[in-house]
Amino acid sequence: MALMRGYQVPVPTGVVATTPAEAEAAADRVRAASNKPSPVVVLKAQVLAGGRGRGTFSNGFKSGVHMITKKGQAAEVAAQMLGHRLITKQTGEEGKPTNSVYLMEGLQVARELYISIMLDRASSGCVIIASPSGGMSIEDVAAATPELISKELVELTAGPTPQQLDRLAAFMKFAPGSRGSTQFKDCVKGLWRMFTSTDATLIEINPVAETTEGNVFVCDAKINFDDNASFRQAQIFAQRDHSQEDVREVEAAKYDLNYIGLTGEIGCMVNGAGLAMATMDIIKLHGGTPANFLDVGGGATADQVTHAFELLNADNRVKAILVNIFGGIMKCDTIAEGIVQAAKHVGLKVPLVVRLEGTNVERGKKLIQESGLDIIAAADLDDAAKKAVAACQRLK
Repeated sequence: MALMRGYQVPVPTGVVATTPAEAEAAADRVRAASNKPSPVVVLKAQVLAGGRGRGTFSNGFKSGVHMITKKGQAAEVAAQMLGHRLITKQTGEEGKPTNSVYLMEGLQVARELYISIMLDRASSGCVIIASPSGGMSIEDVAAATPELISKELVELTAGPTPQQLDRLAAFMKFAPGSRGSTQFKDCVKGLWRMFTSTDATLIEINPVAETTEGNVFVCDAKINFDDNASFRQAQIFAQRDHSQEDVREVEAAKYDLNYIGLTGEIGCMVNGAGLAMATMDIIKLHGGTPANFLDVGGGATADQVTHAFELLNADNRVKAILVNIFGGIMKCDTIAEGIVQAAKHVGLKVPLVVRLEGTNVERGKKLIQESGLDIIAAADLDDAAKKAVAACQRLK
């Protein structure tokens, strides 16, 4: 919200709180800033997931979004949220920790709208997507009523033209020349400046609210930033909250490993994103489930391979590890050296299946054979997947 405010995007008054006492004081500040006689304050759990309103906390408390209408209520509600995990349709069963809450001025909303800006590969530019049916799942709107979705392709360096802004405002059912129309177009222009200035890959606003007084406000947002631009956007990336992320992914990022945690039981270490996807698919085909996506890349060192192996070996979900390497830029002997180094350092907690093919494959296989470690060799990818699944089943 603060970031959007800096780009002249209209947002309601809001304050972050990390304790029940701070939440009560924040509610007082929001009320004081409002010109309404009996202002409502909206209290939202701050977790990195959508669907908060329909979520449930680990202590049984319902909903991560509450309306505060009386003195003392903010502290009571915040106490039920802070320090507990909020489980929504996007978090999985473990939920996300609630370390802070956001208290925001409640608005008298007449309409809820949707707008987003994102990169568009097909046009080598950007696209603005808009709908007058905001406040709900935009995927459901697109599926049931596609006529309520409008798309404007925008050239990245030029930005939206006045004609495009007029079309968007008209599609959103703002009367031409009205205060709402002017504010909406100014809002889109502010969001565009923010999108291009912050190296964002997505800005999604749901909802954009039109109040009963005819004013426009951005009430909630999802914003993604390009990780490759972190050196340019140091202030933004400094706000990253690692407690909201998979601890495995946080650890992998320290060593420049491309890692995504999943819920299966076969840990995968592969070089190349396409091969990693194929490896996960063939594991599933043979009745197993992948515990992760892990692409060590084409230029990984033996040290990075060691850290990747340690990451998999330390994961309690993992019942077997499958290493699938096609040696090109990444040579098989480098992978083998890293595997042997890591296995000797941390110890093999689970069965390890290795399939090597490509550059220096014979040297790689020799390093593994002479290591004295209990490693299961596989002839090809299909054989490797079968052996990894079988190893898991033997442990059950």
